[in-house]
Amino acid sequence: MTALQSALAAEHAAVYGYGVVGGRIGERRRAEARAAYDAHRARRDALVREVRDLGGEPVAASAAYALPFQVPDAATAVRLAARLEERVAGVYSDLVRAATGERRGTAAGALREAAVRAVRWSGESVAFPGLAERTTDDTGTGTGTGTGTHDTGAAGAGGSASPSP
Repeated sequence: MTALQSALAAEHAAVYGYGVVGGRIGERRRAEARAAYDAHRARRDALVREVRDLGGEPVAASAAYALPFQVPDAATAVRLAARLEERVAGVYSDLVRAATGERRGTAAGALREAAVRAVRWSGESVAFPGLAERTTDDTGTGTGTGTGTHDTGAAGAGGSASPSP
């Protein structure tokens, strides 16, 4: 149930993050951002139902999430979208490891979708999307933790109650 709740929290953060992306993205990629937003909303809603079906109380969305960097323009909106997808892929990789049966297959599908979207946004791919072995951040300084846990805040920024300035 913990990995399922983490996936739900990540989807809440992704929905929030895509709200920011949508406000800054250029017209050329607006439809792509809207499709990703809709996909994350659908996954979020399915996870809420799944947690309830298992007798749990779904983790609630925060009112706002801290962003890993300011998003003043379309270029940084694209970068944020890529980061959102990378973080969601990481959380789904945890769910794949924790789940069995149909839930595992669904989590693997969500991991694949997030990885594909991350590649589309960033133009780069990794051999094993969602794994914590990638320990460099966007600046290339190598400050990632590589601990095997994935931050569920918007774009991995910690999930605080308000966005960073």
